[in-house]
Amino acid sequence: MPNSAKVGDIICTELIAAAKKDRNILALTTDSRGSASLNPFARALPDQLIEIGIAEQNSVTIAAGLAHSGKRPFAFSPAAFLTMRSVEQVKDDVAYSNTNVKLMGISGGNSYSYLGNTHHSLQDLAITRAIPNLEVYMPADQFQARALMHYLVQSEHPAYVRIGKRALADIYTSEAAAFQRPGQGNVIADHGNDIALVAAGETVQVALDTAAILTQQGIRAQVIDLVSIKPLDTDLLNRVADQTHRIVTIEEHSIYGGLGSAVAEALAPRGDTKVDIIGFPDEPAIAGTQDEVFNYYGIDADDIAARTVRQLTH
Repeated sequence: MPNSAKVGDIICTELIAAAKKDRNILALTTDSRGSASLNPFARALPDQLIEIGIAEQNSVTIAAGLAHSGKRPFAFSPAAFLTMRSVEQVKDDVAYSNTNVKLMGISGGNSYSYLGNTHHSLQDLAITRAIPNLEVYMPADQFQARALMHYLVQSEHPAYVRIGKRALADIYTSEAAAFQRPGQGNVIADHGNDIALVAAGETVQVALDTAAILTQQGIRAQVIDLVSIKPLDTDLLNRVADQTHRIVTIEEHSIYGGLGSAVAEALAPRGDTKVDIIGFPDEPAIAGTQDEVFNYYGIDADDIAARTVRQLTH
């Protein structure tokens, strides 16, 4: 069995290490330090943690003010509230002035499961990737999270990072292979050119599992990890489209405006590549565990493989 880790725990560990070296690095929370895995940070560096309370809009604006004062704030909040309730502050106070704030969207996607649509962030990529100056990332495992944090603690650019709650199996074996720079995706499996499966974050493992099922059925798939949602690795996408003109995107997000839309927008000018977007439909998501909800909407390896076979054989 591969090792696994919670991305939030990795982010906290790396943030502590960086903040010990640079007292300008601060963590802001909105009554969410437990969910954000920041309790170790609070114990190690209490003077560098700011508790805002349940006031996400204030948190973003305070983080922007701190950044203008030379601080390097990381604002942690549930992704649904950070990108919905605070979108005006993100757009105006952070992105418009290109302010060095790192927006850490915790419990992203369907992570809150039974808490329902008020707590789901299935539109956050559609919002954040449309805001100028804002980088957008979704790490898929502990190596990628660690490498991404090494970049973020020294970067001067505003960014939004979406992470989930559960432990993720290792996808990579080194930080260098997982993430090197903004706008770079990775080919993490290459069985052939029948189809390419594109994912980011928690659905990267779903894509790998789907590719394994397809291989057993004689269908050769590539698996692409687009950790950098914005900027997007359009060069990689075009190279993949040169090899196979069929792409399936898999995401824990609405089928509108997310990873699939980004890929389709990048490849639309070609006019020769079919993009099948698999994600949440345009309806309030049902209540249930993440696995139950994924299975219900066909965002699981068995259903995606069956759907892919039908498309390739008809």
